[in-house]
Amino acid sequence: MAALMDTRILLRKIKDLRCLTPKRTRVKAKWAATRAKSPATSLALHYFDATYSLQLGQQWPSARAALLSERKYGALINSFSHKAVQADLQAQGCRDFVSHTDQEAAQPFLEQEAGGESEGRMEEESSVSLKKSDRVDQELSPLRLSPNIKCLVFPRGDITRFKAARPDMSGLLAYYLMDAASVLPCLALDVQEGHSVLDLCAAPGGKTLALLQTHSIRFLCVNDASVSRTLRLKKVLHSYVPKELLTSERLRITSLDGTKWGEIERNTFDRVLVDVPCTTDRHALMEEDNNIFNKSRTGERRKLPQLQMELLLAGIEAACPGGEIVYSTCSLSQLQNQYVVEQAVHLAREKHGIHLQVVNLRPLTHMFRKTFHFAPDLHLGEMVLPHLAANFGPIYMCKLRRLS
Repeated sequence: MAALMDTRILLRKIKDLRCLTPKRTRVKAKWAATRAKSPATSLALHYFDATYSLQLGQQWPSARAALLSERKYGALINSFSHKAVQADLQAQGCRDFVSHTDQEAAQPFLEQEAGGESEGRMEEESSVSLKKSDRVDQELSPLRLSPNIKCLVFPRGDITRFKAARPDMSGLLAYYLMDAASVLPCLALDVQEGHSVLDLCAAPGGKTLALLQTHSIRFLCVNDASVSRTLRLKKVLHSYVPKELLTSERLRITSLDGTKWGEIERNTFDRVLVDVPCTTDRHALMEEDNNIFNKSRTGERRKLPQLQMELLLAGIEAACPGGEIVYSTCSLSQLQNQYVVEQAVHLAREKHGIHLQVVNLRPLTHMFRKTFHFAPDLHLGEMVLPHLAANFGPIYMCKLRRLS
């Protein structure tokens, strides 16, 4: 009887407490039925398993395991900072992958280009009839790496995390943490003294910082169509770049529709980086926030290849004759990579009379094969595959030279 009384008292207290709880804060169990049954990360994994297992074959299980594991970062040294940190990072076991290259591995390809006896790695003829006879002149080789870009990484297999960078006496941070493979498109762009450069889809800003480290750019225009992402880009630049450069005429920050850039500035830039929005494969597998595989973003995801093609085409139009364009994504998808390049090259020729040459990037990838794991035998461009021993990427890049 006493136990029954205690139970009644407890139930009465719970009822009284419920009456005191505002209705707006009450949650009924049946409301949970409205929650998504399949997280976006699960949808992404299912899609990748179905697509990339066919595209990558035996390479996919290894890349899959790496994508689902902790990624590696690189520390892009900020040469504008007064704080000397490179020696400290090297004492921890890091090395600058840009300066530690495998020159011997790249030499055969340089000799092929110099001797003119072989086509080297020019891309196979495809649906857009990319000419095998179009060669890369040695003096325009992407192997002229800027001595000012320094990105430190831990050795293969070492997943030690970098500590957060601290500001120097001027308030500038000493290094920027990013996927080290993201530096490769900037190196491939081959920025030289006096060049004008367009970074068409610049946010969040890592590649922009890498380009600024060259200290060779006469004029840099950085753009992102998203106002919120442009604000984030500005915040990054304010943390790493001196105010006198940010307010100078050498740097312009815009938030315009990148697909319309051919109408804004045609035949203008010596170098154009087109690092397009994509499925962002690693993020899609690891984060629910802002995941493009969310069911509410299905339409946006399906339109990505069209948007990417329009952005690349605008970048091609913005480049001057003789200028060079690097297209890059952080996706493994052929639909977002090779097929976008093929379509853009085709439309540039058919609609605008612009002829393009695919630039051989295999010397570049062979120089860095001790740091990154590259996909073998792509018919167009080069790609960093995530790998447990070198868990960078994915990064796809293809370089074009505008001939007319």
